[in-house]
Amino acid sequence: MLFSSKGRHRRPSKAVRAATLAGVAGTAVAVPLMGATSASAASVATWDAVAQCESGGNWSINTGNGYYGGLQFSQSSWAAAGGTQYAPRADLATKAQQIATAEKLLDMQGPGAWGCASAGGLTNDGVDPGVDTGSSSNSTSTSSSSSNATEQESTPAAPEQQAQPEQTEPTEPPAASPSDGSAAPQAESKETVTTPTGGKVEKGDGEYKVAPGDSLSEIAADQKVEGGWQQLFELNKDIVTDADLIYPGQQLHLTK
Repeated sequence: MLFSSKGRHRRPSKAVRAATLAGVAGTAVAVPLMGATSASAASVATWDAVAQCESGGNWSINTGNGYYGGLQFSQSSWAAAGGTQYAPRADLATKAQQIATAEKLLDMQGPGAWGCASAGGLTNDGVDPGVDTGSSSNSTSTSSSSSNATEQESTPAAPEQQAQPEQTEPTEPPAASPSDGSAAPQAESKETVTTPTGGKVEKGDGEYKVAPGDSLSEIAADQKVEGGWQQLFELNKDIVTDADLIYPGQQLHLTK
């Protein structure tokens, strides 16, 4: 799945995660899906092998764990890689449409976005899969996916996102004084970092500064945070609203 116990798009069970262009607080960038290029492409056989590891090769799977389709996209990954032009979720899209979207995500994040990349031998091998995505909507897939979906409990999904490129860190301007000369209440000024989509998120004041390529899973493992990425997320909910989205320059608390 996009983010799994085995790698990056990233969660501690068999599921992959990622989409570096998804914004914070529900903002996502719908990236126009481009055709696979020689710079980032893998064969259909390779994607089949990854899907076999991720989902048992079930391209319309939706178990209710937050990851969808044969390649187990998270909703933010699917949107960021342009998959919503085909269907609202990956499990509602055709196999060809999922592969075309995965090609875009491969270009954005590389093979590490899938925990099962090694099982499928996934690399940027320059092979154009040549899939036919058909129409931009897939009602047949939608109905069949809904009827075949099963609900089952799963472990919470680990953050899939790598940290975005660091932007400038403007601060909030001080509140203007009233025209009558009386002192105006001073609004607390909080430092922020700017996301790739132009949004702003709080910087925080923790002891660990997020670097490009970081994810909560990696930070928790490298810094030996007791309770793993879930505890790291809880400790920093004041500045991290989505466990999949952290940004370089943010400063995280590692302990209470």
